[in-house]
Amino acid sequence: MSLEQAILGFLNYRPYSGYDLKKIFDTSVRHFWPADQSQIYRTLSRMNKEGWVDIEMVHQESRPDRKLYHITTAGQEALRQWLATPLPPQENRSADMIQVFFAGQLADEEILALFERAADNIRAGLARYAQIPREIEAYSEYTTSPREFFFWMLTLDVGMHTLQANLAFIEALIQRIRNGEIPAA
Repeated sequence: MSLEQAILGFLNYRPYSGYDLKKIFDTSVRHFWPADQSQIYRTLSRMNKEGWVDIEMVHQESRPDRKLYHITTAGQEALRQWLATPLPPQENRSADMIQVFFAGQLADEEILALFERAADNIRAGLARYAQIPREIEAYSEYTTSPREFFFWMLTLDVGMHTLQANLAFIEALIQRIRNGEIPAA
């Protein structure tokens, strides 16, 4: 997925400024697709050149004029085409698995500390994800469609299940280390 398609998806609901888009990312998809303000503005500029968005200048009395981005027909078509096209498989890269792969070079105590920290990080991630349903009121400004909302919440379910599976793996590994089940150095 690219940032362009995520932005097109939001602009397909209604026009937004770059600042508004950053807020939307932070309250909706950041758990699987974070974006910083400069990335959003660079991408909007590129999308304008592609003809996917138009810019409306909104005059403001006490502030600089505001740029409001509107999706074009070409942008809607690009989004629809992307949504209907199967994505190619992504290569799986995981720094965590590189650590697992070479962890035999560490003492058991170091390995245990490494994976206990990893388990703590995952627990913290699960706690953050658990807050998302409580923040759901913020989502209501983006859509009133129960169908859209259903699919949005599926992304949270995937994230929760993935973290839970990773936590179960790491907790089982920690127990194996504590039980002395790994071969000695």
